[in-house]
Amino acid sequence: MAVVPRLFLVCVSLLGCVCTKLFAKLAPLHRPLPLKTPGDWVSEHPEPAQSFWQYVQAGPVRPSATRRVIYVLPLGDFSVEQRAAVESAQLFLAAFYQLPVKALPAVAASEIPGEARRKNPATGQPQLHTSWVLDTLLPPRRPTDAVALIAFTPEDLYPDPAWNFVFGQASLTERVGVWSVNRFGDPAKEKPLFVTRTLKVAGHEMGHMFGLRHCTAHSCVMNGSNSLPESDSQPLELCPVCLRKLQWNVGFDVSARFRGLRDFHKVSGLEGERGFIEQSLKALEN
Repeated sequence: MAVVPRLFLVCVSLLGCVCTKLFAKLAPLHRPLPLKTPGDWVSEHPEPAQSFWQYVQAGPVRPSATRRVIYVLPLGDFSVEQRAAVESAQLFLAAFYQLPVKALPAVAASEIPGEARRKNPATGQPQLHTSWVLDTLLPPRRPTDAVALIAFTPEDLYPDPAWNFVFGQASLTERVGVWSVNRFGDPAKEKPLFVTRTLKVAGHEMGHMFGLRHCTAHSCVMNGSNSLPESDSQPLELCPVCLRKLQWNVGFDVSARFRGLRDFHKVSGLEGERGFIEQSLKALEN
């Protein structure tokens, strides 16, 4: 854990008192975390809550004047619909985190070495080893002004021979991550659902890269999930507890962020999400 100077914590404490009232306005719009059910994330992975102060004292990855761009690297051979969803995720990340997002040149599937692949022992499905992506592929490609570099891939992922699969994985020390869209359905026949799932994994995994743990306070995009149905039941937005942490980290204007998300959801045709953001803006105005 990083050592945080006492004077810094005093300043954060004074600012926190003001911010608490701001985020309290949003609380009535957010549902509490659902009760445990067999097989869900909370039942199988009990995790302690992360308070705002614990988050600050942990010294999370933060943008700086010289390191504040999120870079996206397409990895593998995408269909037209998959590539469109990834491009939509880039715009979403820019609005969600209020940081510049840029794309790097794609890496084709033919450039992935055989030792980075396997066939799933149970299903025979081809899979890509996340360790190769995180340790070998991405670090040399990370630009100097990157706060994070993430790869999107249509390849199925596995992090360890003992694991069946994983939706994504990140290295916080190297500020790199890889996220798969392989299990999100047919992007041509189920476009809205496929896009929403892609946005969720983008918002969730990038939150981890900025030091946000799984949320145990509300239904939140930072909730853990063991399956797609569980993930589908969770919202696309941060709860007030997690939003407060992110706002402290990045330093954005909360209302400006909501306006950016509202415009994104309107263009993307995500009317339910746009309506929720509109409610959030009204709550802040009141």
